[in-house]
Amino acid sequence: MYEVVASRRVYEGKIIAVRVDEVRMPDGSTVEREVVEHADAVAIVAADPEGRVLLIRQYRHPLGSRLWELPAGLRDMAGEGARETAARELAEEAGLAADTWHTLVDLHPSPGMSTELVRVYLARDLRAAGGEFTASGEEADLEREWVSLEVAVARVESGEITNGLAVAGLLAAARARERGFEGLRAAH
Repeated sequence: MYEVVASRRVYEGKIIAVRVDEVRMPDGSTVEREVVEHADAVAIVAADPEGRVLLIRQYRHPLGSRLWELPAGLRDMAGEGARETAARELAEEAGLAADTWHTLVDLHPSPGMSTELVRVYLARDLRAAGGEFTASGEEADLEREWVSLEVAVARVESGEITNGLAVAGLLAAARARERGFEGLRAAH
């Protein structure tokens, strides 16, 4: 059932590739399905002891606007685990390191068309990261804001925060805090 009987790559870019699969359906017919091959990613809810979380405002060209998001990035470094990618991205985008890491949620942002899987972490016990990072592109123009988790959730509810990773991560963080951060999944 749902056997791929043929596949062809129609585009290969720097971040994505697109293939067209011919898929046999349960009734025996075949259909074409376009698939965006996308590297997996991570996002981080960085939370401080005062109950604030770090939001990043970044320009997103496909939408032609700046969105409030979480620190995040692609798992595009060979041999680097997801938690290590999260630590690197937190350092690069926020200049922070964390001593306590937990997994909040895993999600497929667009399962109808993309292979991408994103793991959202909760990072606590924050401190300044060592080393210096040189930002480029959109990352050179990041706006950072610490807000209470309540304000962040209110921004989700009002539609001000629409980035799917941020929505999922912030709501999961709020739920985790309601439970006193008990029962969270390990970071690995």
